[in-house]
Amino acid sequence: MVPMSSHRLRLQWDVFCRVIDNFGDVGVCWRLCRSLASRGQQIRLWIDRPDALQWLAPGASAGQWPGIAVMPWQAAWPTHQHAALSRADVWVEAFGCEPPDGFIRQQRAQWPAGEQAVWVNLEYLSAEPYVERMHRLPSPLMSGPAQGWTRWFFYPGFSPGTGGLLRDAVYPDRLEGPNPAAARAAWRAKYQAVLPQSGQDCWVSLFCYEPEGLPWLLQHLHADPAKTLLITPGRAQAAVQAWLHGQTPALVAPPQWHGLPWVPQPDFDAMLAACDLNCVRGEDSLVRALWAGQPFVWQIYPQQDQAHHAKLEAFLDWLQAPPDWRALHHDWNGIRPATHAPPAPSSDALWARLPAWKEVALAARDRLLRQTDLTTRLLEFVTEKR
Repeated sequence: MVPMSSHRLRLQWDVFCRVIDNFGDVGVCWRLCRSLASRGQQIRLWIDRPDALQWLAPGASAGQWPGIAVMPWQAAWPTHQHAALSRADVWVEAFGCEPPDGFIRQQRAQWPAGEQAVWVNLEYLSAEPYVERMHRLPSPLMSGPAQGWTRWFFYPGFSPGTGGLLRDAVYPDRLEGPNPAAARAAWRAKYQAVLPQSGQDCWVSLFCYEPEGLPWLLQHLHADPAKTLLITPGRAQAAVQAWLHGQTPALVAPPQWHGLPWVPQPDFDAMLAACDLNCVRGEDSLVRALWAGQPFVWQIYPQQDQAHHAKLEAFLDWLQAPPDWRALHHDWNGIRPATHAPPAPSSDALWARLPAWKEVALAARDRLLRQTDLTTRLLEFVTEKR
């Protein structure tokens, strides 16, 4: 429940987003903006790729979302249109994207000496122990146009000692007793031009980069007409096409494989609820897979220093993933643990394990639903710092 003080707080927020990689950045930022606006906040979303919102949030750029104004992040700042920009109470820079110097100067000139906006750096999601240590720490600015001001670290996370996770207010009611059959029927009705009316009883969604374990999955699904594969646009569809063309002889996609169009966020979330196994990537879709309460395999974004290995292990520890589910994550990501871990299940055994993994996923979701969501924690933090 959102505290009354947060309901009464009506502030102007500037949220900054640079679309670095495959729209995950804007996915997180748009969910945050929508959540804040639903609680009476006024938002300006500064984004360098507003075109992504055309499919992710139709009508956003045209001002059809109450409380949210989409603003183009221009290379030159300020321009004449920024001269009358009103003062914001809160700045949120997503993933350290750094507001433009011109914006800082224009905004700082509107603050009395000794006062400033509540400046939040919304950091990357992790289950690693450092998150609780770093969450809410100050970062004094020693140089530049914001010299003398303070920026605050705000870390999303999976425990009460972190910033929490973004969650729609209706989730506890919507997710009681998930019904994949009903979700599939709703998805088929909405996307009947893409999906057939056939009765395959096992659905797999594919939202990925090019994971090492993808050929193994595609090889199995290609030979199994009882399983439907929903392939999201972009790199997932390109990876599937590359695999088909690389076979000897080249293969064609079977009729139960379906390339999807770009869809709005609520439809993507509904797809995850409709599927028996979700292949997800990055941060935003991982969180949505957790809310869906279905088994999933997460492709973590690779880092050159292999830091993502520890990040994945910390998450699997929090999830309380059984050894074979953990092993599937290792194989999917091309990670070879130093210890002698049990192997991932075979392609046939995988489907038999989904009910047990679903119980683990639902238990993890229940733990999260008992915690306060990110928007509430952020509103409480801003109230404290004002």
